[in-house]
Amino acid sequence: MDKTTTGWLSGFLGVLIFSGSLPATRVAVADFDPVFLTAARGTIAGLIALALLVALRERRPGRDDLVSLAIVSLGVVVGFPLLTAIALQHMTSAHSIVFIGLLPLATAIFGVLRGGERPRPAFWAFSCLGSALVVGFAISQGVSAAPLGDALMLAAIIVCGLGYAEGGRLSRKLGGWQVISWALVLSLPVMALVALLTSPATLAGIGGPAWIGLAYVSLFSMLIGFVFWYRGLALGGIAAVGQLQLLQPFFGLALAALLLHEEVNAAMIVVTVAIVACVAGARKFAR
Repeated sequence: MDKTTTGWLSGFLGVLIFSGSLPATRVAVADFDPVFLTAARGTIAGLIALALLVALRERRPGRDDLVSLAIVSLGVVVGFPLLTAIALQHMTSAHSIVFIGLLPLATAIFGVLRGGERPRPAFWAFSCLGSALVVGFAISQGVSAAPLGDALMLAAIIVCGLGYAEGGRLSRKLGGWQVISWALVLSLPVMALVALLTSPATLAGIGGPAWIGLAYVSLFSMLIGFVFWYRGLALGGIAAVGQLQLLQPFFGLALAALLLHEEVNAAMIVVTVAIVACVAGARKFAR
């Protein structure tokens, strides 16, 4: 396989793993405080990442890479997990997942600003169409029902898009799993301290599903998924591979219905199918 195809396959695996993040977070915040959940997942993933870096004797990133790693940490280790965890206290995971349809556009914009990529005009037309469908769906469902949750999800999309693009750019130099590992290690001291300060007074009331949700977002959402995702962005292009995120609502809605028994109405399915259809057009004109 050529580099581009390998990048798309790797990116697809990353999206497939990320699709379980919001349903898992929704389950976890039923029993865990959002701040603790964010810090705990970062701490667990950070300790594993530190062990991998030490065991494999990875070379430390250069001083000029620290700013980029800090952006990755703030975007995907702290910002997106915290904002989505709080948002999911005000909405169902099925509703929040649809906002993920905005991530390809945010990632592509930051790919231009930070990665120096230059997609063709037709690419932006397809990407904006997918985003418009998502926003239109949110409005049709009545954003006034959860204005705080919607605002938090939009903020999460912006910081996540920046973290994705910055990580994809840096992965060309350091490698995909190295970028997320160093970003986790960089934030580990703060995350560990916050996790300790916000830990539950007792674990007696924490149910099994919440522990499973914490385990998933710590191991898969925070570390394993990024190994594939950043590799995909580095090999296939940030803007191009980023369009695969349009598939994430489809997978996420299916998980929300199967695992959480949340209602997935016809409008959600129609919008999801429509934005997935935008992937082909956006991919064709990405370069």
